Formats: sequence, C-alpha cells, structure tokens
Amino acid sequence: MSLPLDVPVLRGSLVRLEPLAMRHAADLAWAAEEDRSAYTFTLVPRGADIEAYLRDQWERAGLTPFAQVRVADGRAVGCTGFWDPRSWPGRDELRAIEVGWTWLAASAQGTGINAEAKLLLFTHAFEALGVVRVDLKTDARNARSRRAIERLGARFEGVLRNWSPSWAPGEEGKVRDSAVFSVIADEWPEVKAALSARVRSRR
Repeated sequence: MSLPLDVPVLRGSLVRLEPLAMRHAADLAWAAEEDRSAYTFTLVPRGADIEAYLRDQWERAGLTPFAQVRVADGRAVGCTGFWDPRSWPGRDELRAIEVGWTWLAASAQGTGINAEAKLLLFTHAFEALGVVRVDLKTDARNARSRRAIERLGARFEGVLRNWSPSWAPGEEGKVRDSAVFSVIADEWPEVKAALSARVRSRR
C-alpha cells in the first residue's frame, strides 16, 4: 500500500494536523529558518526550497504528510506524517505503519505540540486504521530525537545498520544507522494514558 491514506484533519488542544498543502508554505518557510541548530540529523527544507519540498512530500510513495498547525496562533510550525503502511498478507487491512518525517520550529519544541501530535497520530493509527504496531525511526546518532521518542512511551528495539539515507550535512548520498522504536497494540492503552496526561499538563 503506497498511496496516501485518506486521513481527516486531526484536532487537538495544542496542535491541529492538517493535510499538507501549499497554503502552509509561507508559515513553514518561516518555521524552517527560525533556528536550524537542532536539525543536524533531520531533513528540514530551507525556506527558499519549501514549495519544492511540499510537492516532494505528496509525491513520495507511502507518505501521508501533515502540517503541524499551532492552535494558539493558527500558524503551521512543522510537518509530520504517516509513512510506510504495511498490510496483512493477502488482505487490504493495515497491520503496521510508521510515524515519521517530523520536524518542528524551534519555538514549538518543548511546548507539548510534539507529544499531542503523536497522541493524535497514534490514536488514529490504532483506533481508526486498526494497526497492531506503530514504529518510529531516527538517526542512531541523534540522541535528542531518541530521548524524545522514548518519552512518548515507545520501546527501543535496536539499530538497523546502513538502513536509511543520511540527512546530516556533508553526508549526501551516504546511508545512516537507524534506531528503531515501536508501540504495539497491547501497549497502546498505557501509552495513551501517559501521553494524554502529559498533554493535559501543557494546556
């Protein structure tokens, strides 16, 4: 299954996940340039390249991209998406999906937006799409991202060597080791409760 999924706007109290569109370009260009110091291992477009980035996101097979819109001011402050949906053998129903292609403006980091965006995405994945597994990956060297994923309640599974393209500056055309995390259906109620409490504390 490689076509974008048909996902409605996912609404929270801190963030609203809207299907990524050109109307988000101006906000995202600002967000991408606000402070790039945290993007060492993450694919974040330059402001001048944002329209090409948006077109590429919708053309990327297996990706359903969203703009992360901050509820407080209605500005798009980053992107995220569902990625690599996998079906049961011989059936159309999904069994697993990845949450990825995530970045946030510096001013949106540490505000609860990431936690609520993941709560919205995980809830839709487990409760609407009916998957039994959600996975997340990051550059194995990205200690900050790994800590953030662990705080979501995802479990570290290991490192896949030479797994994904590297987005680190100077490593164009090279591959990276990817740290893999997951939440499975049996863990979802506990993870949901913890994430919901974390989001409530930020309201």
